[in-house]
Amino acid sequence: MLNKKFTLAGRPIGRPISDDDFDYKEEELRDLNDRELLLENMVIEFQPAQKGWMENISNYVAPLEIGDVMRCSGIARVLDSKSEKFKKGDIVSGQTCWQTHPILNEDDIELIEDKDMPTAYLGALGGTGLTAYFGVTKISKPNPGDTVIVTGAAGGVGSLAGQIFKIAGCNVYGIAGGKEKCEMLINDFGFDGAIDYKSEDLNESLGKLCPNGADIVYDNVGGRILNDCLLHLALNARIAICGIISRHKTDNMNFGPENYSNLIFKRATMQGFLMLDYVSETVSARNKMKKWIEDGKLICKEDLREGFENAPDTLKGLFDGKNKGKQLLKIAD
Repeated sequence: MLNKKFTLAGRPIGRPISDDDFDYKEEELRDLNDRELLLENMVIEFQPAQKGWMENISNYVAPLEIGDVMRCSGIARVLDSKSEKFKKGDIVSGQTCWQTHPILNEDDIELIEDKDMPTAYLGALGGTGLTAYFGVTKISKPNPGDTVIVTGAAGGVGSLAGQIFKIAGCNVYGIAGGKEKCEMLINDFGFDGAIDYKSEDLNESLGKLCPNGADIVYDNVGGRILNDCLLHLALNARIAICGIISRHKTDNMNFGPENYSNLIFKRATMQGFLMLDYVSETVSARNKMKKWIEDGKLICKEDLREGFENAPDTLKGLFDGKNKGKQLLKIAD
């Protein structure tokens, strides 16, 4: 049996991701060692952090070297097992990467018992949802009635964070690119309003929606969008820095924020975070979000594309704003 995979061939520093950044390879599968499993990758997930891993500019995870298989989480089916913990046919989640038939150790995967919502473990019940949850509850610390701005609001993290703020009783306004995405924020996710940064004057629209300033800014974008948001802060505002997707076409990490002086005037707090900071609370957070999903309070919108060969284009599309919700790619049934 062949394992098809994409490996890292280039580092897209200061430029968009290109096809030349990946090598497609096929290799014969080796025999399993004790405690290992052969998996069939079914669905893999995409997130902005993958570009940072490709660039190898941060040290919060192990480096992704040239020639390494592209890293991501996935949902897979067990085809063969030398583990006492898992059997053939089990559905599992783990770091399955961009490959059709990964071989993983039993310690590196988790059994999915909720057969009715397996892909949720790549979205609302996975790293995406946990990032949103901890960014809201640990960093933003919302109070009922708070005015909240969410940037990158139509993406996987942003759409979930906005809904969690609504559950907390906040007034939530999202920033997204395009009329369709803005309508989705209001009609599907229950946001109180939305701004299309592609067609509106962002600074003017923020002033209209948040005349008294924002108590919380949940930022997934950085750059000029964050810069404008900093002009519209309420006293003692909290700014949660979750991502900087805007810099994927720039040659540095350091644009702005030019308006950071407003942090002084508004006595505001800006804090970055990683989901890994709260890994010990994963089970309780996941249980709470699962209950919200079952009660219809949390909507998990997934943008599911198909075809393993489309993995590079799917990642590139994420940075061009083509996704509506959590970006996933189906590899096998």
